[in-house]
Amino acid sequence: MTARMGTARLGPAERATALRRMAAQELDVVVIGGGVVGAGVALDAATRGLTVGLLETRDFASGTSSRSSKLIHGGLRYLEQLNFDLVREALQERALLLQRIAPHLVRPVPFLFPLTHLGWERPYVGAGLTLYDTLGFSLGFTRGVPGHRHLSRRRALRLAPALRRTAFSGAVQYWDAQVDDARYVMTMLRTAATYGAEVASRAQVVGFLREGERVTGVRALDLEDGVELDVRARQVVNATGVWTDDIQELVGGRGQIHVRASKGVHLVVPRDRIHSLTGIILRTEKSVLFVIPWGRHWIIGTTDTRWDLDRAHPAASRSDIDYVLEHVNRVLSVPLSRDDVEGVYAGLRPLLSGESEETSKLSREHVVAHPVPGLVMVAGGKYTTYRVMARDAVDAVVHGLDQRVPPSCTDRIPLAGAEGYQALWNSRQRLAASSGLHVARIEHLLQRYGSLIDEVITLIERDPSLALPLTGADDYLRAEIVHAATHEGARHLNDALSRRTHISIETFHRGLAVAEEAAELMAGPLGWDDEQIKREIEHYTKRIEAERLSQEQDTDQEADAIRLGAPEIVPVVGPAS
Repeated sequence: MTARMGTARLGPAERATALRRMAAQELDVVVIGGGVVGAGVALDAATRGLTVGLLETRDFASGTSSRSSKLIHGGLRYLEQLNFDLVREALQERALLLQRIAPHLVRPVPFLFPLTHLGWERPYVGAGLTLYDTLGFSLGFTRGVPGHRHLSRRRALRLAPALRRTAFSGAVQYWDAQVDDARYVMTMLRTAATYGAEVASRAQVVGFLREGERVTGVRALDLEDGVELDVRARQVVNATGVWTDDIQELVGGRGQIHVRASKGVHLVVPRDRIHSLTGIILRTEKSVLFVIPWGRHWIIGTTDTRWDLDRAHPAASRSDIDYVLEHVNRVLSVPLSRDDVEGVYAGLRPLLSGESEETSKLSREHVVAHPVPGLVMVAGGKYTTYRVMARDAVDAVVHGLDQRVPPSCTDRIPLAGAEGYQALWNSRQRLAASSGLHVARIEHLLQRYGSLIDEVITLIERDPSLALPLTGADDYLRAEIVHAATHEGARHLNDALSRRTHISIETFHRGLAVAEEAAELMAGPLGWDDEQIKREIEHYTKRIEAERLSQEQDTDQEADAIRLGAPEIVPVVGPAS
């Protein structure tokens, strides 16, 4: 599916049309939540021929789905828990994403596992990785990544000179995959819209429509203009992750699914701070810590601690940052300090609540429930297995519909930008010559947009000034900010700097140096006047200031209180979707 075939846009006009259409008809299904699972449900339902609407309170992927480790993986630690089915399922999904569904957004990444114990550890880790590689084969697919290999300490140091020689005795290298999590969700929503789904952000579900016990739709509030609308649907899907219990309370009672939030904190540091050609994975007392290559940066994380405070903006404390630095510095020859940290982000995992008091022991498996007629709930799981979760949720929807509906086909549906990507990648020198952009820029654009690169190049052809990089964030072109507003559903400055790009975590100024330029670029497509431009910049500045100050606090409670000092740019009432 290329730009030439008419991939749906998610611009302001399309949002208005989607809300109008949702209010004007009874849908087969309306989805609450615009994260990876909600987007997956919308795509699965639309490609089965159902009429679909999706509502998201804030920006698409603004919760957990933009704050992950950005990995597509089976979960090595689940092998130790003997959860072979979960690992096999995740690795099969990894192969699908790499090779068919989104080769432009998901790519292989190597990791080095330093060995610290002589004797037993190498055969133990080797056996686990042999099983991991074996489980990675799925019907009709190769793994999509190389198999693991054993390395001596000397060979490991050639790959990762940053490692302290005395911190390990040897290593094993294996491969997984990584993804731009927020961009993946947005691309999936564009794909769903292409197949007929109506999609809108900044539209908060504030209540349910009922006929007796049966849920017959939702009442939503357009947070951009304060107008309420009723969206009638034969089935409603709650795919709100850590907000699952809140939505259940709207319908009456806690229901069958209970979700506990676990906070994961990640640090972003410049690539030159760690001299390595490979990612690194370290075992900690509770879980694992990844050092993940990310363009001109490293992402280091994560933590795993219980979180009972504000779920919209989980705050990273000084203790979280020090914990990550302490653990990664155990193996680095040149330790990192807080001065090396460009960006920090915290996300919440939606874990199915059980008997354990430790969030690291709670289940990553998912569950689908039908608590009342007309309402389906899906929760738990992990980013990698979103498609399976979505399929199971839509199967439950189909069960509640009095009609024959085809089975899921999303294992055979490439996302927008996937088809033709490899051919364009092979032709990138020609693309560079014809567009006037450097080949490195073309590679950057292809790995973000795939065959939808045409959309960005067309913007540049209409306005050559958009071919210039943003001043202060030169990894990104000015055209990408405009494209975020015209095609990708960005409604506010924070959407563009935090999720359509990652400028907010990839620069030491955290986006403040480009805020004015980016806001002026978005103003045209979104119809902002000078006052709104000023308001967007002020809101973004306050958000960054609050985050920085929260990261100087010692406890979660102190960090959360300060982070909440930066208000939402739009009024948000009641529980978030």
